Amino acid sequence: MPDPSTLALFVVAALALLVVPGPSVLYIVARSLHQGRRAGLVSALGVQTGGLVHVLAATVGISALVLSSALLFSAVKVLGAFYLVYLGVRTLLAREEVHAPNLPAPRRLSRVFWQGALVNALNPKTALFFLAFLPQFVRPERGPVALQTLILGALFLLLATLSDGTYALLAGTVGKRLQGNRVFARWQKYVTGSVYIALGIGTVTAGHR
Repeated sequence: MPDPSTLALFVVAALALLVVPGPSVLYIVARSLHQGRRAGLVSALGVQTGGLVHVLAATVGISALVLSSALLFSAVKVLGAFYLVYLGVRTLLAREEVHAPNLPAPRRLSRVFWQGALVNALNPKTALFFLAFLPQFVRPERGPVALQTLILGALFLLLATLSDGTYALLAGTVGKRLQGNRVFARWQKYVTGSVYIALGIGTVTAGHR
């Protein structure tokens, strides 16, 4: 099991990434505005269900790395940290544009759910994110790596569901003003980019020590 200090650090890092709206949040907000709060909440559940596919894949992959080679696992952690820094730099250098996704005609809630799940499950960027993020908080000496990874991944998805659900509920009052707002886009990219870079540098130096 992850130790309490690692879990606390993980929660802080996850919340720092989740509190700033990203593409999935804009999708959920747009869905909530288009079809109502229930559709937004169902869409959020679908998105995180798709994320579960990547968590399970990361659990199997990370566990296999640890069993095969401690050195290879350390290399993956370092590469993952550099990938987080890369994400941060790319975010900071991105053009200040916020686009609301084009949503299809209103559908039944079951279809809304599975659409969100499929979109996220087939997103390779989500897979890369979990493979870069989760190993930074796995401590092989603390016990089964697969169980640690699964717990961390499930905790991230739970926090993401709460965060996305909150955005879905608030979309009716503030979500519409955020879409296409350049001030919001500038704030979003600087905060998100800085968090990615700080997380990547912090995990590399912590792992080295």
